Amino acid sequence: MLDNLLSTPGVEEIVQLRSTFGFMAFHGGGLEKVTDIVAAEAAERSDASYYGVLHPDDIELHVPSKHFDPAHSPGLASFLDHVDVVVAIHGYGRKHLRWDLLLGGTNRPLAGHVAGHLRSRLPPYRMIVELDQIPPELAGQHPDNPVNRVRNAGVQIELPPLVRWYWEKWEWSDHGDAGRAPQVEALILGLAESARAWVPEGDLDGWTS
Repeated sequence: MLDNLLSTPGVEEIVQLRSTFGFMAFHGGGLEKVTDIVAAEAAERSDASYYGVLHPDDIELHVPSKHFDPAHSPGLASFLDHVDVVVAIHGYGRKHLRWDLLLGGTNRPLAGHVAGHLRSRLPPYRMIVELDQIPPELAGQHPDNPVNRVRNAGVQIELPPLVRWYWEKWEWSDHGDAGRAPQVEALILGLAESARAWVPEGDLDGWTS
């Protein structure tokens, strides 16, 4: 399914290799709006690597995360081989969870680390790290999900529309003439800070407090 998606007119695949910390947004563009903007800018500001797939506004093909197989994309394969950990940015909508950012994926220490940085930047929003409080279909636990294919796995962050929408301009942030919503800027800052501050557990040997 991934090779079909990438061969679809208007679909753009982006690979930027920098550090071994990575950000992803492979449902970006017109599919899960603003996710690619958040991931790409957080990566640039933290000198992290970035993988994105941008979908045109009129596309109806939604490839599930577990079907993003690196065997069907040299770009994805090179990204997954390059990074040690990754944060994948997605969008979701649930009325009863509209203030909640869901931090799934199988690297739970990294999920807690990222959540701590985001809480300080986005106090009105709730960072949900406990897996039993995240709907299973949004928890990013499947082994074939790209967020779990890298060496030390990663975190899947699901963003509700409330954090991606510029309410004063009545438009998605960074779309049309809306400009950047304040909470989107805060989100990007928090993610970039978390990437710069992340120290892999194995690298703590010999450190003193």
